[in-house]
Amino acid sequence: MTDEPAAEAAQATPADPNADCPHCGKRRALCVCEGITPIDNTVALLILQHPQEQDRDLGTARLTALHLKHAQLKIGLSWPSLSKILGRPTDPQRWAILYLGSVKAEAVAPGRDVVVVNKNGNAVEDQETALREIEGIVLLDGTWSQAKTLWWRNPWMLKCKRVVLGPKRPSRYGKLRREPRSDGLSTIEAAAMLLARLEGKPEIAAALNASFERLLARYREARPTSPPHPRPWRRSRHKPKHRQ
Repeated sequence: MTDEPAAEAAQATPADPNADCPHCGKRRALCVCEGITPIDNTVALLILQHPQEQDRDLGTARLTALHLKHAQLKIGLSWPSLSKILGRPTDPQRWAILYLGSVKAEAVAPGRDVVVVNKNGNAVEDQETALREIEGIVLLDGTWSQAKTLWWRNPWMLKCKRVVLGPKRPSRYGKLRREPRSDGLSTIEAAAMLLARLEGKPEIAAALNASFERLLARYREARPTSPPHPRPWRRSRHKPKHRQ
C-alpha cells in the first residue's frame, strides 16, 4: 500500500510538454491544476484507490484530493484500521463510507440528497443528528469489482456509518461513459456533493465540479473522434453482496 505518489508522477522535466503533471498525474493536455486553491474543509476526506485502477485520463481521485487541505489519497488493497491509515486515533463510527449497495436515497428518505442508512439499507431515524456526527468521509475509487475487493478486505469499514446520495442530475461524464445506473457519480462529484452538504458550503461543490468540467472539456478536445465505450462498473453504481 502506498500514499498518493504525486512526486513520482513525472519523471521528465517540467518543461517537457509530453510529461505528466506531477500533481494530478495526467498528461499535460488534460491537466487542470492551475488555479486550484485548496479548500480548508472541516469534514475530512479519505479516498482509497485500488492499485489496479487504470483510468488516468478520466479518473478524478487525485484531482479531488488536490482541492482539499484535509484530504488523503491512499493506494492499496487493505489496511488494519482507519486509525492506521490516518496515522492518529480515530473512531470509525464518526466516519461515513459511501455505500456500495443499490439503495436509492429517494426510496428511503424522499426529498433528501444525502441519507445515512443502517446495515439493512433503511434510513436512520434522526438524519440531521447522524449527519452532524460525521467528521470524515471514505470514498472507494476503482471499478465496481475493485471497490468490492476493497470492501471485503477492510472489515473496519463495517464500523463506519453508511451514506447514499440522491443527485438531482446525472454525472457530468455524460456520453463519455455508459453508466449502469443513472445516479452513478465520479469520485470528485461524490466528494463535492457530500462535503458541500455536510459543511453547508455550496462553494465546495462549485469549485470541485468546475474543475471536473474543465477536465472533461479538455478530454473532449484532445481525444480522437470515436463512439463512447463502456466503462466497467464503478463504486456506488451497482450492488455487491455486502457483509452485514
